[in-house]
Amino acid sequence: MPSIKTVVATLATTTAIGLSSAVVAQEYTIGVSIPAATHGWTGGVNYHAEEAKERLEALYPDIEITISTAGTPGEQANDLEDLVSLRNIDALVVLPFESGPLTDPVRRVKESGVFVTVVDRGLTEEGIEDLYVAGNNHELGRVSGEYIRERLDGEGDIVVLRGIPTVIDDERVEGFQEAIEGSDVNILDMQHANWNRDDGFEVMQDYLSRFDNIDAVWAQDDDIALGVIEAVRQADREDELFIVGGAGMKDIIKRVMEGDELVPVDVLYPPAMIATAMDLTVQHFVSNGPVLGKYILGSPLITEENAEQYYFPDSPF
Repeated sequence: MPSIKTVVATLATTTAIGLSSAVVAQEYTIGVSIPAATHGWTGGVNYHAEEAKERLEALYPDIEITISTAGTPGEQANDLEDLVSLRNIDALVVLPFESGPLTDPVRRVKESGVFVTVVDRGLTEEGIEDLYVAGNNHELGRVSGEYIRERLDGEGDIVVLRGIPTVIDDERVEGFQEAIEGSDVNILDMQHANWNRDDGFEVMQDYLSRFDNIDAVWAQDDDIALGVIEAVRQADREDELFIVGGAGMKDIIKRVMEGDELVPVDVLYPPAMIATAMDLTVQHFVSNGPVLGKYILGSPLITEENAEQYYFPDSPF
């Protein structure tokens, strides 16, 4: 498993995960607002959120967790209003569908006196949330860029498929560009594929039709990578390039384990971070120490040599 590091020292947790539920002096309601399972990674988020809810409610009978899923930013904004007005939540754990449209709704939740934990996709304004839990997006981009740069010996033509326009997408691209800066690795084009398999397929089809030579593809996300793989195979160009995705989807990890030359590596970005966020939010109510700041997970490079430790065949993602 990847190492976990605390970026802001104000985050303090205790071994209170194992404390008796008697520690909780009163009942607390925690609302969890996440995107619907529109692609594999968010499907994993949904799975781990439900698992964490069951575990935490069993451990702390005075903690009630309610989970809502949304298919659009507008739907999620409405869910947040309902969690405050109808569920009277004491804390909110929110993974924004998109950063911009959810910034004001989350701010209003915070202004109502609710403890706020933001997960993964940061808000466009800093300082609203009490706690931020995420993978290391800048590192994901940097690790991907370093691998591509080294694999190509510092020169070649590549294409990039971005995610949804969010803060974390910007962070990933920034890290990637920094990693290839100063080399002769040339980005032919960069388009959003929305962390979606079908969009990845369509964007890659466009790239393949316009560029006769592509040495590598940074797909950023494993759902996108699956679409890219299909487009490349249909074009019969598997022998011309390699693909680097990200997240740790079991289908991609299996390919890496088996030495698939088209997908030689992956970069971890675990959907189980939602469970980490829920654990830490509960600690705000049951522990004696402050739970504030930022909690950032690492993004290691997954290779054929270490892929087995990241492969979980029973996982939905």
